[in-house]
Amino acid sequence: MRKHNDKGKRLYTCEVCGYACYLSGSLKTHMRKHKEKRLYTCEVCGYACNLSGSLKTHMRIHTGERLCTCEMGGYTCNLSGSLKTHMRIHKGKRLYTFEVCVYAC
Repeated sequence: MRKHNDKGKRLYTCEVCGYACYLSGSLKTHMRKHKEKRLYTCEVCGYACNLSGSLKTHMRIHTGERLCTCEMGGYTCNLSGSLKTHMRIHKGKRLYTFEVCVYAC
């Protein structure tokens, strides 16, 4: 079991950019961003990345796979964040409103 850090300090810091995190594994994953060599490459278009999950997500572009579907309409997408943004249409949520005019988005 992990112990909580008493003062909320992040224990691991990137010496290149200052990124800080609580887990050594998170820092190890982060450090891949600074290396020029990308470990995973798309065989279709040559896109390269450092995380296998990123390549899996990217491959959905080529396969047309849509994992997320709106239950209220026919909208489909391959990222849950895109579906979450889409759902604001149905819920009427507007994150940003302006005091000068009535525009909201």
